[in-house]
Amino acid sequence: MTQHAIPDGSADNAGSGGSGQGAGYGGPRDWWRESVVYQVYVPSFADADGDGMGDLRGITDRLGYIAELGADAVWLTPFYPSPLADGGYDVADYRDVDPRHGTLDDFRALLARARSLQLRTIVDIVPNHCSERHPWFVEALASPPGSAARDRFVFRDGGGPDGAEPPADWQSKFGGPAWTRVPDGQWYMHIFASEQPDLNWDNPDVIADFERTLRFWLDLGVDGFRIDVAHGLRKDLTPPLRDTRGGDTAPLNAPPSGEDHPFWDRDEVHDIYRVWRKITDSYAPPRIMVAEAGVSAARLPLYTRPDELHQAFNFFHLRCPWGAEAFREVIDMSLTGAASVGSLPTWVLSNHDVVRHLTRYALPEGTDPRAWLMSEGPTPAPDEARGRRRARAAALLTLALPGTTYLYQGEELGLPEVADLPAEALRDPMWERTGRTVKGRDGCRVPLPWTATGSSYGFGPGGSWLPQPAGWGGYAVEAQTGRPGSFLELYRTALALRRGFRGDEDFTWLPSAEGELAFRKGAGLECRVNFSGAPLPLPAGAVPLLFSEAPAPDVPTPDAPTPESAPESAQGGLLLAPDTAVWLDARGPVEG
Repeated sequence: MTQHAIPDGSADNAGSGGSGQGAGYGGPRDWWRESVVYQVYVPSFADADGDGMGDLRGITDRLGYIAELGADAVWLTPFYPSPLADGGYDVADYRDVDPRHGTLDDFRALLARARSLQLRTIVDIVPNHCSERHPWFVEALASPPGSAARDRFVFRDGGGPDGAEPPADWQSKFGGPAWTRVPDGQWYMHIFASEQPDLNWDNPDVIADFERTLRFWLDLGVDGFRIDVAHGLRKDLTPPLRDTRGGDTAPLNAPPSGEDHPFWDRDEVHDIYRVWRKITDSYAPPRIMVAEAGVSAARLPLYTRPDELHQAFNFFHLRCPWGAEAFREVIDMSLTGAASVGSLPTWVLSNHDVVRHLTRYALPEGTDPRAWLMSEGPTPAPDEARGRRRARAAALLTLALPGTTYLYQGEELGLPEVADLPAEALRDPMWERTGRTVKGRDGCRVPLPWTATGSSYGFGPGGSWLPQPAGWGGYAVEAQTGRPGSFLELYRTALALRRGFRGDEDFTWLPSAEGELAFRKGAGLECRVNFSGAPLPLPAGAVPLLFSEAPAPDVPTPDAPTPESAPESAQGGLLLAPDTAVWLDARGPVEG
């Protein structure tokens, strides 16, 4: 039996600002330690004006749904003015709202509605790069080499004859070189799309402007920030630029190859976050920050030291293959790493950058989801029933762990990846930059279905910017609400139960059978997951709170029957079916 004693962080991680009497909305100032945060991908959540693109008014109208689900906070992906070359992560103005998404008054209304529902609001900040249409970059292109305007970015002379070769071998995460040449012969760096020039974080203008941006949104009333590409801001730009041996072409959010990389996970990046932490702590109550940092397990805790960020996304959990030993290793590693700096891990299964986990779990072991997408889904054939069972079990596993869970919109509906989007509909810049060899992330960004029928299945009064597949209405909120055993009701029940077990952050592994994962959170919640191929008996006298077992038949239809109870063994005890999880009340039966 292994136990992790998690520091409560009340001193180290509470921050220095505020009264210490609560975080507003009736909650504690360290609410973020064991919260549930619902990620809204703004273009695809809800469309109020009918132009096919999600907007702030649409989100405001649907915030009640997120509150009823049981979330504590909502994280909004970028809604700033943008040409949308990369879904809004190419920002042209960091302190305004794109007209396609609304206005600043719409954002103020969203904040007010969220507060009335006891929801906190976290917004995306994109500090590594901006849009090519940002006024700074427009000025840089109009200015000569060596100018102050160009120094806000990473401009360099080229190599080879006449400077016709890129300054270094650095590769873009979206495919191809990380350099684009401008008419006067210089090259600028963009670790993502060419429309996203990297900012130079050695430049004092950049440092000061982002501090102004943080204060702008904090003064409006946001509760925190999700920091995009948090591990990429500082680069080693000492000439000559260092070789990366062909560049780092690993998938998004994967740790960089090798140590001392010239532009990933530089030690100097932490100086930025220490300053930002002082800014967020100066507000009452202190606001929070979460890092998107694709770094090694050994390096990840450095981002959440007491004087830096509050949380960092746990992509090891997201990438974990299905299996008891694999999940046990990731959970141990995550808890130990976070505890070393007095924090708690985050847990995430899907986001807007990866194939949805229900579909990943449906694919044969070892399948590369990116290669599978290029076959448009049929090869190899996913086992959709298995994917649903595993996704439901993974939800209970994840929500039972101490720390914060980030839910990606639609996972609570059991949405699969849309693998067969037509080529002409694809918007992800990866598609063209890789010569149409990587399909990209559009399949996990298809707009949500709210109603079983109607225009865009209730997404909005018009169409949707990405085509929704036939039968999408079977997954709709309307189709699943009140249906026992549906994905939506499983999540609603789990989140309601989870609230009763928050506050006790200790974690203990329990004795388990081969192929089973069993642990207890605190003194009250026990979770068991059957990864084996055969039913496993539950402990004698077990008091079940919630099973993950999927409805039968294995199709998302509103009238699908649901088992009334767990299966029983020949001896009359309860059995846990394969690819199934259960929550038990570790306090035992209540005496009558």
